[in-house]
This record gives sequence, C-alpha cells and structure tokens, in this order.
Amino acid sequence: MAALFTIFFFSFYKLSFSFRYTYQWVQGVLLHGILFCLGAYLCYSNDIRNDKQWYGKYSTDSSTIVIKILEPPVEKAKTFRTIGSVEAVLVNGHAISTRGKVLLYFAKVDSNKLPQYGQVIIVNDGLQSIKAANNPGGFNYSKYMLFQQTTHQVFVKANQYALVSGSHKNIIMQFVYSIKASIINTLQKYIVGSKKVIGIAEALLIGYKEDLDKDVVQAYSNTGVVHIIAISGMHLGLIYAGLVWLFVRLPFTKQSTLARVIFILSLLWLFTLVTGASASVLRSAVMFTCIIIGKEFFKQASIYNSLATSSFLLLCYNPFLVWDVGFQLSYSAIIGIVWLQKPIENLFYFKNIIGQHIWQMSSITLAATLLTLPICIYYFHQIPTTFLITNLLCVPLSSLILFAEIGLLCTAMVPILAIALGRFVYVLTWCMNTVIDYCSKLPYSLISNIYATPGTTWALYAVLCFLFSALLRKNKGLLKIAAAFFILYIGLFLNGKINCLRQQNMIVYQVSKHTAIDFISKGSYFFYGDDALKTDVALQNYNLTPTRVLMQAKLSNDTLHSLKYKANIWQYYNKIIMVVANNYKFIPLAEKINIDVVIFSHNTNTQLADLVLAIQPSIIVFDGSNSMWKIKQWKTQCEYLHLRHFDTNEQGAFVLNAHE
Repeated sequence: MAALFTIFFFSFYKLSFSFRYTYQWVQGVLLHGILFCLGAYLCYSNDIRNDKQWYGKYSTDSSTIVIKILEPPVEKAKTFRTIGSVEAVLVNGHAISTRGKVLLYFAKVDSNKLPQYGQVIIVNDGLQSIKAANNPGGFNYSKYMLFQQTTHQVFVKANQYALVSGSHKNIIMQFVYSIKASIINTLQKYIVGSKKVIGIAEALLIGYKEDLDKDVVQAYSNTGVVHIIAISGMHLGLIYAGLVWLFVRLPFTKQSTLARVIFILSLLWLFTLVTGASASVLRSAVMFTCIIIGKEFFKQASIYNSLATSSFLLLCYNPFLVWDVGFQLSYSAIIGIVWLQKPIENLFYFKNIIGQHIWQMSSITLAATLLTLPICIYYFHQIPTTFLITNLLCVPLSSLILFAEIGLLCTAMVPILAIALGRFVYVLTWCMNTVIDYCSKLPYSLISNIYATPGTTWALYAVLCFLFSALLRKNKGLLKIAAAFFILYIGLFLNGKINCLRQQNMIVYQVSKHTAIDFISKGSYFFYGDDALKTDVALQNYNLTPTRVLMQAKLSNDTLHSLKYKANIWQYYNKIIMVVANNYKFIPLAEKINIDVVIFSHNTNTQLADLVLAIQPSIIVFDGSNSMWKIKQWKTQCEYLHLRHFDTNEQGAFVLNAHE
C-alpha cells in the first residue's frame, strides 16, 4: 500500500508544478492528503472481493454458474484456456446477478466445438479458488490474478457445460481479436522454419507468447534483452515514429492537425489492445497520447509532466498496476533515460559519426539499466554482464524485424512479396537468436543469485539517486548522503548473508503432482525428490529456484555433512524425518519411535492406524504428489487419532528449522 501512495504522490507532485498554488506548503500537504484518501479508496473499490455483487459471496463448490467468455480460447499442452465473466449464480432456482472473472480450462476436444468469445455457458460445478505455489520467495499467482479481478478457476470436461443461445460480443474487442488472429495466421503462413524463430517473431510484433520456447526466453532474460519480446515502450515508440513519418506525408493528413492526431492515436491504441494492453504498453500509450495532444494543440510539455500524468491516470484506472513488474520497470527505465541519458552521452565525444551513434545508443541502454538495476536485482536476483553488447546489436536488429513484419502484413495480398519478406524476417530473427544464444553461453555472462530484500532495494535506490544528483549538481552534501546510504546497503546486505549462512532448514515444497524436498545448510542444499524436478529446468525455476535464491543456497551437493540417510529415514542435525512413499507395514512396538516429521507422498497405501502403533510423529506432512481425495481421507484419520498434520496443497511449503 505504501508503494502505491508513493507513486500517487510522485505522479501528482510533478503535475502540481503547473499550478501556482501548489507551491505553498499547506496546500501541498492537503493535496497529498486527498491523494492518500483517493489511493485508499481506489485500492478498496478495485478489490473485487469488496464488491457486493462478487460471485464469491454466493457460490459454493457445487453451484451452478453462468459464464460469459471474454477471450478466444488459447491452446495449452493439455487444455484450452480462456477467461470468463461470471454473469450470474443460481441459488435455489433463482439467478443472482454477479461480477468477477474466472479462469476456464477446457479438456482437449475438437477446437470447433469449444465456446468462443462472447458466448455464454452454464457450468454446474467445479469452481475452485486459485492457489499460489506458496513456496518461500515464490511467485504469488493467486495475488497476481486477484489484481485482475480473477479469484477462481474451473476445469470443464467435455460435455459438462451447456451453451446458451445467442452471443454477447463487444464490437471493438471482437474487431481486436479478429485482427490479432489474422496477424498470427499471416506470420505463421509466411515465416516458415524453426518454431523457436517463429515464436520470437510473433512475440516481437504483437506480444503473442504461446509459441515461445522456454530456453530461448531464458537466454533473452540472461542477456538483458527480454524487453525485446515483452512488448514495451520501445515497440510503441517505433510504431509512433513510423506513424508520424507516414501521416505528415499523406495529403489528407498533412494539412489537418486534427485528422493526423486522430489517426495516430487510433492506430496506437489499436496496437495497444492487440498486444494485450500490458502495463508497460499502457504506460507508453497514455504518455504518447499526452505528448501528441500537448505538442499538436498546446505547447511542448515537460516529459516529466507527461510521465506523471500517465502514471496518475493509469493508477486511477487500476491502482494494482503499481505491483506489476512491467509497470515498475517501464517507468524506471524511461525516467532513467530522460534524467541520465544526456549527461552520460556528454561524457565522451566521437568525431566519427558512426562512433557517435553507437555511443548514443549505449548511453540510452546505460541510463535505462542504471535506474532499473535495483528492481531487476530484487525480482530476478541477477545482473547480465553482456547487456550493453546485446542491446547494441539486437535493438537495431529487432527494430528492423518489427518494420519488416509490418511490411509483411501490408503485402500479404501479394504472395511473392510476402514470401520474400517472410524469409527476410526469418533470417534476421534467426541471426538475433544466434547472437543471444552465443552471448548467454559466454563465461561470466550472468551474475546470479544476488541477495536482495525490500530494505536493500530501497537503500540501493537511495544510493543511486543521491549519487547521480551529486554528480550532476556537483554537490558534496548529496555525495555524503549517498555514501551513508551505501554503508546502510552494505550493512543490510551483509547481515542478510550472515543470517542465510546460519540457517539449517528442511523444506517440503508445494509442487503439484511431485515430491520435492530441500535440505539447506550454510549456502548449500541437498535435493530429494522426483527425477522430473532434476531435469526440467522450467519446473525448477518456477518452484525451487526462488526459495534457494531467497535462502542463498547456491551449491548443490551430493550430501551434507549434517545429513544422514538410511531406509527412508533422514537425520538432519537433531531432527528425524521419515518419507513414506511405498506401502510399508509397521510392526507394533512396546516403545514407539519418536519421529519429528513424517512425509506422506505418492498416494501411499500405508495406514495411519498401523503407523502410530510403531511411531510417534510430531507432525505428518502431505506433499503435492498426493491426490486430494487421498489427503482428505488422511486428514479425517489424523483428526480421529489426534495427530498434527500439514497439507502443502492448502498451506504452502512446510519449513522445518533444525535449530528449534
């Protein structure tokens, strides 16, 4: 919440410079007080759970719900996925009008039989809350979806829904979806070859990510150019520049300012909607709208005022955008470019025009990177060391690919030209992928597993801001403040690292359909679990890596000196852990064995009643490899036998501190 209010204050504070009365201190305080109340109200009202018509207030696991399809279904590995709006909940034969969104997963059937955008279906049961993989340091998917007013999901099998006659389509969105589908079909028709290349081409033009290869995306991230395939302000800036160049030359818009503005803004917002209207693109669209209107009808506006206006309007529309990583990175990057690019460029002068252009592009990359660095470290815990080279090579190349793809769309009616441009796009994209892949494999191309917390992030931002201000203003006082914050940053960083080295934890992860256990000690970890988690990098990165980074466990060892194993029983320091995966038979003992943690996995048929005849467990943990119906049975038995139990599917990862 504090972050949201900070953004509100900054946004409107810059806006306030255009009003003379805001220079007065008292009126400034009152203004910020109003903004504080506005921010609180917007946060409350945009939380769908506070809406009186939220479907969650009326529905149960077996409720009959009426859902309108909001997007065309997208094919996934095992299902078709889309988003729906819950229009009504049937309670005792009466339909109650409701609001809120739900994720819909349809079983793989003939795609022609799937409900399409605008159609309404009736689903009898299966409404489930969206649950995050609650592992330490992991991505909170349920919170992410809540910010989009989506709190539940439904898995619909074939013929388990009824299609209501009629269609409820938004004409504008139907037009947008048809254009997007047409663009994808055209690209796939004329860009022929490796799916890795085609996926990048689709993502670069319209942000379509369904065909992206995970390894390729990781390579782009590791080299600091993932913004190329995550539609951002750079793309909209290129589109804007191209539209301005075009419409100042066309006869019917060259003389009419109003016509030119209408056409440019219409096409910019159409591109924004087609690409999915992500936070970074929305920021750019609103900002360019302010710039175009101000430039054409009023006077040249300050870029800071345009930034403040766009952020204020976007946060009024959706205050939860402030927690969007793309929103944070987008504004940090553009502020860095506006504030630092010219001073960096002025550090060196090249008589050679080519050298000057190269240095100018490098200064833009450096300025953007410097102000996004703390956010990147906090969220991704890594710094790509080759970002300057990869951006210098790939940004111009991606710009050429973007315009070539636009040319391909414009010449799609002329097959000869379209085929030639498609081949040209393929070759350029392949070259870009090859450069990225090569740079990502260079030694020391990535500094990873960097320790970061909110405290270290704010301290690092304070260091950078005061340091740059001191250098630009040649102010020794600001330099001393920067030094003080740097000492604070080092202190927080070292304190966190020391605490991580002291930890002795066992973690039973929440991983659906898998057993995953980490023993973490003094910067190293030992993994016990399913082989799929050892070989599937994507599965590791999503479920295990965030926790290991948070706890600074960088080294994977075959064993730990403090860990002993025998017959599915682990001794970790002074803790005893048993993993029950097979169908064990327990012999009653006169003196029961004390076990600190018993982990049930893979739907073992071992009976709790037999287990307690030989073992006295402190707690029983059910991991993600077990079925829900099986866990429900075990819970009933635990309550009958008065045994403590922990369900990772509902409660998240189980963490055992060996110190305790």
